[in-house]
Amino acid sequence: MSVATDRQPAATIAPRRKRKPVLPYWLLVPAIAILVIGTGYPTAWQLFNSFREYGLAQQFGKPAPWIWFQNYTELLSDSQFWAVVLRSLVFCAVTAGATLIIGLGIALLMAAVGRTVRIMLQVSMLLAWAMPVVAAMTVWTWLFDRRRGVINYTLDKIPGVDMYRFNWLAEPLTFFFVASVIVIWMSVPFVAFSLYAGLTQVSEEVLEAADLDGASGSQRLRLVILPIIRPVMSIVLLLQIIWDLRVFTQITILQDAGSSASEFDLLGTYIYKLGTGSQHFGMAAAASVVVLIITLVVSGGYVWRIMKEDSK
Repeated sequence: MSVATDRQPAATIAPRRKRKPVLPYWLLVPAIAILVIGTGYPTAWQLFNSFREYGLAQQFGKPAPWIWFQNYTELLSDSQFWAVVLRSLVFCAVTAGATLIIGLGIALLMAAVGRTVRIMLQVSMLLAWAMPVVAAMTVWTWLFDRRRGVINYTLDKIPGVDMYRFNWLAEPLTFFFVASVIVIWMSVPFVAFSLYAGLTQVSEEVLEAADLDGASGSQRLRLVILPIIRPVMSIVLLLQIIWDLRVFTQITILQDAGSSASEFDLLGTYIYKLGTGSQHFGMAAAASVVVLIITLVVSGGYVWRIMKEDSK
């Protein structure tokens, strides 16, 4: 008797669709709520006030009439506002670019030196980064003081250079030079630490392969290292552009030590004087909305590039 050897094929079971975990989304809810309350509410309030006439009288209970786009019309037709915008964009481009270059150089230096020197660099930058802004500005104001400043004293010792009682804060060009030096000095530690963290992710095998192919030091940096850490550089540059475009404390303290004329204003101090100084809170709110739009336009390209790189 023959035994049947044919077997029925097993029924194929459709694979179950893997359910996405819900817990990560619930964990994001508190952070999103804090962001909406802490940032969304003030932004909405500024937008709301930018369409009203809101001055000193409204601070004492007088109703704020709706004037719709009148604040924006007056603001955008003011040549002084556009001068401040152009000055702020140039200042932002110079400080953000210089900060990125200097921070990258220090990050490469930390990756190249030994452990002891690297720790000394890191500790010194941490101390500079942790120093409160007002305390740091007090030191910098002393350094550039025209009567007892170390900068003038040192430069005056150079043959052919006359810096006796030179006032760095009297002219807009030298004023913003001092401001850019201070802003760069305060921002370099963050950039250097961020880029150094990116450099630690560059594998030794890739660098050894570049050496075997005969790449020079500059070629290895330009063709191997920088493309690998480009996402980190993009994020750092984006943050620097946002921070430097709305710098306020450093400019205000320097103006208190020098001149508070309109030629020494950036967007932050301009809006502050427009609101608190002139009591034109509706106009100041409109200026804040315009600055928000400028920030989104300036940083939009970098955000799009970062999202494009993440999607690859």
